Amino acid sequence: MRKKLKTLLFSLLLFAMLGMSGVSFSQTSDSGAKEDAKQAGRDAKDAAKNTGKAVKKGSKKAAHKSAKETRKGAEKVENKTD
Repeated sequence: MRKKLKTLLFSLLLFAMLGMSGVSFSQTSDSGAKEDAKQAGRDAKDAAKNTGKAVKKGSKKAAHKSAKETRKGAEKVENKTD
């Protein structure tokens, strides 16, 4: 009876130690996944910045073109009324 109890306790202890080492091993191997997630976030941020800059440039270009054409049309009307 005493030998069975020792065997059982030893088995539980061994199982617990193996389980703990597996947990610590999985935490260290997740650092690669964590870095990948961080890098994906940085890439998404950079893409959003670039998109914002492109939209700003396109909007400014369209506004200037529109203003130029408006002035051009106003000149035509002014020349016709003279």
